[in-house]
This record gives sequence, C-alpha cells and structure tokens, in this order.
Amino acid sequence: MKPPVFATLGCRLNAYETEAMKELAGAAGVEGAVVVNTCAVTAEAVRKAKQEIRRLKRENPDAPVIVTGCAAQTEPETFAAMAEVSKVIGNHEKMLPETWAGLRAGPDFIGLTEKVQVDDIMSVKETAGHLIDGFGRHRAYVQVQNGCDHRCTFCIIPYGRGNSRSVPAGVVVEQIKRLRDRGFNEVVLTGVDLTSWGADLPGKPRLGDLVMRILKLVPDLPRLRISSIDSIEADDNLMLAIASEPRLMPHLHLSLQHGDDMILKRMKRRHLRDDAIAFCEEARKLRPGIVFGADIIAGFPTETEDMFGNSLKLVEDCHLTFLHVFPYSARKGTPAARMPAVNGAAIKDRARRLRGAGQAALERHLTAQVGHKHRVLTEGARVARTEGFAEVSFDRDMPEGSLMDVTILGHDGGKLIA
Repeated sequence: MKPPVFATLGCRLNAYETEAMKELAGAAGVEGAVVVNTCAVTAEAVRKAKQEIRRLKRENPDAPVIVTGCAAQTEPETFAAMAEVSKVIGNHEKMLPETWAGLRAGPDFIGLTEKVQVDDIMSVKETAGHLIDGFGRHRAYVQVQNGCDHRCTFCIIPYGRGNSRSVPAGVVVEQIKRLRDRGFNEVVLTGVDLTSWGADLPGKPRLGDLVMRILKLVPDLPRLRISSIDSIEADDNLMLAIASEPRLMPHLHLSLQHGDDMILKRMKRRHLRDDAIAFCEEARKLRPGIVFGADIIAGFPTETEDMFGNSLKLVEDCHLTFLHVFPYSARKGTPAARMPAVNGAAIKDRARRLRGAGQAALERHLTAQVGHKHRVLTEGARVARTEGFAEVSFDRDMPEGSLMDVTILGHDGGKLIA
C-alpha cells in the first residue's frame, strides 16, 4: 500500500487540516494519490498552487491529483481545467470521512464521482473538532474556530472558509488533554478569526473564557499559545489571562493590516490606528516583555506615500517585532480590486522598506535578549523557541520537544544563539 502524498500551502490551519486529512485518507484506505491543500490569500498564492500541482504531477506521473483548500473552494473551475488534476474537493468536503471513503486510486478514479465536489461553504454551520495527535514532536496545533463573518475589502478568505463557526470548549479541552498525554509541551490555538470564537455557541462565550478553561482543566500543560488575533475583539478574560497566566505565552500575532485610518476604513477594518497602539500599550502594562507580531499590507489601493508612512511608524508605535509583510495583490471578486491601484514598482518598494523596518525591529529585540535566561522549547536537534517566539540555535544536539532553561549568548540577526 502506497500512502497518499500530501502538500500544504498557506496557513497553520491548513497544516492542521492536512494532518486531519491524512488520518481520514488512511482510515478510508486511499492509496497512491497526491493531495494538494491550497491557499487563496493572494493571487500569488494561487499561482504557487498551480506550480506545485504541476511539479507533483511530474514527480508522480501515475498518481491521481486531488486539489483542495481555499483556492479550490474559491476557484474550483480553475483547477478542474488543469490536465494534471483528477479531482477538486471543497474546504468542507475535505474534512468529511465520507468524502475519502468515496475515493480510491486507479484508472477509474475520476469516474467514481463528479470531478468537482465543492458545495456552498456559506451553508456550513458547524466545525468538527478533528482529534489529531499533532505534528512534529514539540508543538501541537488545535483548531478551535473556522470561517469569518467579516468582509474586509481585500480578503477572499471568507469565501473559501465560510462564516465563523466554533468548536465547543469541551471538545477543545479533551483534545488538548490527549495531546498532553502524548507528551506535547506546547499547544497553539488556531483558526481563521480566533477572537470570534464562541459567538455561535450557547451562552456566547469569548476566546478568553476558552483560554481560562483550558488552563484550569489541563493544569499540567506547560505552554499555551494563541495564533493570530484581531486586537479590537480581545475580551476582558483574554486580557486577564495575559496578565495573570504565565502558561499563556507572551507573544501575540496581530491582524493590523495597516497604520493609516483612511486606508483602514477603505479596508473595512474594525479598528483605527490609535486602537492598535492602545491595545499594545495595555498588553505591555499587563505583561511586561510581551512580544507582538503583525500582518501589514503594503500598497493597498489609494495608498499615498504619507499613508504608507503611517504603517512604517506603526512598527515603532506598537513595538512590533515579527512582521509579516504582504505586497498588495488584487483578488478578483473583492471590493478592493475595483479601487484605484498603486503602481506595482511602488508596491514592491514599500514592501521592501516595511520589511527593512521589521528586520531592524527584530534585531533590536534580539539584542535586548543577550545575557538573559530564557525557558525554551526545542523544535529540533539544534533549534528552539523562547516563550516570546524568538528562534534560538544551539551548537550541539538537544532532545526535541524538551523544555529547558538557556542563557542567550548573542544573535545572528534572525536567531538567538544559546
């Protein structure tokens, strides 16, 4: 039996779902297929997905290729038209056991069902808590939420993921207990719009309630981490957990997107510049030393040089450390794609300058850690992460998945050296 080959593009949630698909495909006895889990966040992501499909087909000429993920959901006809592709499966369908039970490899693979199996994602009302055992031996990701109810003008993701829906707290806690029993020392809560968790559940609990419940009911979990959040939706219990729970890691990745109020309004974001700054100031008061990452888009339509300057200044004003910079890329079907575009060369230049500001901020942060002790989680033989998510390298092998105290000796501009 030849197990399927899986390729994952895009976010951590996609990586999590790939692990769930591996289990579903294995249970169904699917053999010899290639499965590509795509991303649709930018036009470039779709281009890379096509490139990856062609590469994998060249390497596995006799294998049927199954394409799924956000790009498959939003553009099923694009992938169905590719000669390399045998089947296109939607984001909801990919997580259903019956989907995989209906597949098998072989010359009649396409004939078993329709080539495109993509239904209306907006009609999906629930998100199952797929109980996977994590991946790697150090950090596990737990999906607690999927979809998004907001409609930012640049974003195609709600059309790939559907509306927001939450995994019940009890299911989340049980999975984390199982992961802890398997030896994982860190769990990351992940989703599309994490701070909307609970809005569709009885009693409408908030993300902070879930965090506090996990820490209470899994007392032997050393480290709990939150992936990207929308700072304007941070609730009181989440702020309480930041202030009072040392097992909640002092690192937050913020969905900021821009530093200029007019652009934020044109993006249809729910916060303004001062809101972002105020959140970071409050979080630093509650948890001195907390580290922030952020997503920022360079070259959004109508962005002037002065507007871009406000994004540059946000790096310092919010004390950002880890920047994810996205050169604006128009997505067909979004309102922003119809707005007056910024010159392509200007977009590239602004993205370069923003990355430069991010690199300088990272180096300042790393320099400030030299001489200090940190408790780190080893991710490999010679690499680890601090509680603030800075990467640490060693000059000798360490046991993967272990927590240890180290002294920082220096850095190389990207990683700490211990």
